Amino acid sequence: MLIFKIMKEGYNRIKASVRMSYLLRHNPEDLKMDKEGWVSVSDLLKKLGLSKEDLDFIVYNNNKKRFAYSPDGMKIRASQGHSAKLGLNINFKEVQFPAIYYHGTDFLNKNSILKHGLRPGNRAYVHLSKDIETAIKVGKRKGDTVIVFEVDGNQMKRDGYKIYESENGVILVKEVPPKYLKI
Repeated sequence: MLIFKIMKEGYNRIKASVRMSYLLRHNPEDLKMDKEGWVSVSDLLKKLGLSKEDLDFIVYNNNKKRFAYSPDGMKIRASQGHSAKLGLNINFKEVQFPAIYYHGTDFLNKNSILKHGLRPGNRAYVHLSKDIETAIKVGKRKGDTVIVFEVDGNQMKRDGYKIYESENGVILVKEVPPKYLKI
């Protein structure tokens, strides 16, 4: 019986985590979200029917650190990945010493990306990885044949582009024109 209870709790937490991602990244529905993407922890708990213990488990055990509490613990938000339509103005930490970054995607996107660059689509930012392995993992979510683009963050920064890092280590830029890309 204990194993079933643990399995059920795990399943419920996974479902809640997926729902939280949707609410905090794309559509807060009736939750009041401020311009920095924060919502009240108590409101989110009510909406999801979760205990604070379950929410803490989801926040602290998510392998991608998708969620973050405010310093006072009263608010919560997604760390990155917000839809552009939300019009948020999150103060991400600007990268002072950029590097080479990576973007993994399906090989079928190659020609379009080489022609138009990387664009955020319906999100507020293009997401980049700090290492090739992470870029490959991300790319595998997009399709079976992964291609990895190298992004020259150093030159982008010299050319005046702002490069940010989310609380969970994802590199964020508004766009990456083709001239900064290499396969």
